[in-house]
Amino acid sequence: SRPSLGKRDGWIENLDYDAFASDVTALGKELQKSTGEDDVAHLRKILDWRDRAALLGIATMWLPLNPVAIVALSTWTYASWTMVAHHTCHGGYNRVDAGKYNSRGFALGSVVRRVSDWCDWMLPEAWNVEHNRLHHYHLSEPLDPDLVERNLDFLRKMNVPLVAKYAVAAAVMPVWKWFYYAPNTYKELLIARARAEGRDLPPDLKPEEAYTLGSMLFPRDAGQKAASEFVTAPDFFLRVFAPFLLSRFVLLPSPLLLIPGAGPALFGNAVLNLFLAELLTNVHGFVTIVTNHAGSDLYTFDDEVKPKSGSFYVRQIVSSANYGSGTDAVDFAHGFLNYQVEHHVWPDLSMLQYQRGAPRLREICERHGVPYIRENVFMRLWKTLDIMVGRTSMRTFPTEMEPTKDKAGKGGVTWKSTEGAIDE
Repeated sequence: SRPSLGKRDGWIENLDYDAFASDVTALGKELQKSTGEDDVAHLRKILDWRDRAALLGIATMWLPLNPVAIVALSTWTYASWTMVAHHTCHGGYNRVDAGKYNSRGFALGSVVRRVSDWCDWMLPEAWNVEHNRLHHYHLSEPLDPDLVERNLDFLRKMNVPLVAKYAVAAAVMPVWKWFYYAPNTYKELLIARARAEGRDLPPDLKPEEAYTLGSMLFPRDAGQKAASEFVTAPDFFLRVFAPFLLSRFVLLPSPLLLIPGAGPALFGNAVLNLFLAELLTNVHGFVTIVTNHAGSDLYTFDDEVKPKSGSFYVRQIVSSANYGSGTDAVDFAHGFLNYQVEHHVWPDLSMLQYQRGAPRLREICERHGVPYIRENVFMRLWKTLDIMVGRTSMRTFPTEMEPTKDKAGKGGVTWKSTEGAIDE
């Protein structure tokens, strides 16, 4: 028999998975049913804050090296992704009439829809597959494409002084979205399409290996070469990069060129402010996104479990971390990613329902003895950096102690919906 677990993991031996699942499911259903006009009004409020930031940034970006414009433009990009697109693409507003903010069509199908609804470095269809499907239903498992510990294995093993490793980790923060996230999400989309069509993947392709601009342009081994031939640079730059690059950094400031005499200088000021805002929004996103699932107090898993099972709920909770929360101002600053535990337990709720449900889920976890982590975002950043450089490691969950009936089986987790949600 398995020896007794240590003090930090002792709660696992005493957990009643069925009772815990019953309580979590009941609360989730209650929150779903209570979604209504309050949620639409709350979304409109967040949209108004986002739009005010956009207008301020655009109106002042012509000034030379303008911190106000940089922060405002950064906030516009950040809010558009983390709050508006994120919760819309998950179906958080599908139960209400929120206009175009419905997962079945938002930013999908054409460049026009992408630019008008949500334009960022990532292709929305690709992000839906990588994030909504793979990350959410394989959190901290081998198939999770965003597992920090594995993706930064090269840095963890790098034979350089620790301070140099921290410097590399810091250098990733302002560029991670376009350097890593955009190409990797597109790779996952192409893999999903190939499998759906019954096409074989290239023999040397390693599907779980992170795909970056570096490995795309300068492949170092057979696996990266296969990936660069499967996801070609011309296709990637045309379909994924070009719409955001051109609409944000060329078309948006181009009217300034019509101003006689000063036009080129004003255009240059705007492009510089837009570029610095891009670096800032990447840092903001890194601090509040990448840190959600990394730290020596969070768990990894070696197999798959069925969605909405007791084991699934436990995994989402003990491999996620919340930040300070409770008011719209605080939550806006965190992109509403400070409810990561609730979001992973119930991916298709609105921002308002996460606000309302968080204290109650925390109480359920306390009652059942399941660890519920809520910590300052900068403490989570430090713990994430420690994982990235190899100073600490994630905890390994004893998956053999989970109920057998919760296991996904040989077929794993599959989907019918193209939006990434698992159909009932």
